[in-house]
This record gives sequence, structure tokens and C-alpha cells, in this order.
Amino acid sequence: MGFELTEELVDSWTLVDDDLALLAKKSGVTRAGFAVLVKFFQLHGRFPAGEGELPPGAVDYVAAQVSVPVEGLRSYWAGRSVKYHRAQIRSTFGFREFTRVDEVRLTAWLAGEVCPSEVRDGALAEALLGRCRQEKIEPPGRVKRIVGAARALFEKQFCGSIFERLGSAGIPSLEALLADGTAGSLLAVLKADPGPAGLESLLAEVEKLSAAQALELPADLFAGVSEKVVGAWRARAAGMYPSDFWDTPEPVRLTLLAETPKPLSVDVRL
Repeated sequence: MGFELTEELVDSWTLVDDDLALLAKKSGVTRAGFAVLVKFFQLHGRFPAGEGELPPGAVDYVAAQVSVPVEGLRSYWAGRSVKYHRAQIRSTFGFREFTRVDEVRLTAWLAGEVCPSEVRDGALAEALLGRCRQEKIEPPGRVKRIVGAARALFEKQFCGSIFERLGSAGIPSLEALLADGTAGSLLAVLKADPGPAGLESLLAEVEKLSAAQALELPADLFAGVSEKVVGAWRARAAGMYPSDFWDTPEPVRLTLLAETPKPLSVDVRL
């Protein structure tokens, strides 16, 4: 045996009666290749991008079960049988191919349902793949592009909602943070790190609190968005100079400015 028979291999890659029934009319290399595709699809709800995506020993273990020399499988991945086998497996498990309509719809779903609570691209991709499996759709190869589009759509929607909630009364006070003179120094005050706990840092945080309260931002400004997302935007704003804010579209600029106040972040137990 040229591979280590692990618990994972046995649990995930052992061919059972239903699998063997699907292989009934296949022989040789195509039989083994089809079996590998079936087991991978059962595990992930999609097909592998290539043999390199398969776990160590999986191909060898499956080939051994159908009595096919594993060396013969090298040609299978580049052959014409793969496309036909994919369609057959898709049909067997009730899946269909991903369409342009699905891309538009699932991009909107990611933006509206997942982006408000998640900031990591990996988590967004996992959510997309999970949704595809739930709806029995073979996932697209362009997952990164869909995640990027969802992020952009969420930013547009998020900033648009902040812009609407601010209203005509709240916009001038935020834009004033970027003005010259004392208002300009206020932006620096709000972004400043309080430093080590002490009387000075406490007084600085009290000053921040007063400045933030003077902005009179709506209490529900970030309603529906997780602290994780708000924190990511706050970190983005903290690294920007006044000129950087002016270089962004107005809804984005106001959202970033609204994220700037974070008073009383110091431990006040002196």
C-alpha cells in the first residue's frame, strides 16, 4: 500500500453501495476518476480544481478500492471524460451550474446578509460556498470576484444609509472636522491614542467625549452593522490624513468621519 490509511481517508473516501452503483457501467481509469469526483463532490458540494486540491492519499485510496493503477489517473484530469462526468454527478445529486443571474443575486445576498457582520474575505467566500451548496448550485470559479463585488456593493449601501441618517443637520458638523484651525485640531484630538492610563489620558478622553457629543450624531447611525465592521472602518479612518478624506466620495467620507469618535477607550480605574 503506497499511502497511509488514516481515519479521515476511511471516513470521507470509502466507496459505499450507492457510490459503487454509480460506477457500474464504468471501467479502468474513468471508473477511478469518476469515483474520486463523486467522493469530493459529496464532501464539498463542488468539484476539485485539479488533482492538487485532493488530500494526500485520497486518489491512491480510491484507485485501490476499484482496482485501478493510480498512475493511469494522471491522464484523466486532462481528458474529455471529466466534463461529461461532472455533468452526470451534478445531475445525480440535483445540482445545476452557476449562472450570471446567480452571480448577481448572490452578490446582493452577500452584501446584504453577510458583509454587515463579517470583514474577512475568507469568511465571505465560505458563506458563498455554503449558500451555493444549500441551494444546490455548483459554485463558480470566480469566488474572489464575487466577494469583491459584494464588498463594493455593501460599502455603497452602508455609506448611503449613513448619509441618509445623518441628514442635512449632521453633515456640516462632520465636514467641519476637516476644516482649518480649531476644527482641524478636533479631528486630531478624536483620532489620538489616549496613551497609558493616568490623569492626563482620562482628561483627554473626557475631552473626546465632549467633542463627540457636540457632533450630535444619531444614536442609530450604525444600526444593523456589527462592531467588527464598525471597528474595521474606524481603523481605516484612523490611518487617514485630512486630504485623504477629501479624496473619497461624500457618502464614504462622511461614514469614515462618523467612525472617528471613540471616546473613553482608556481604563478609568486610576
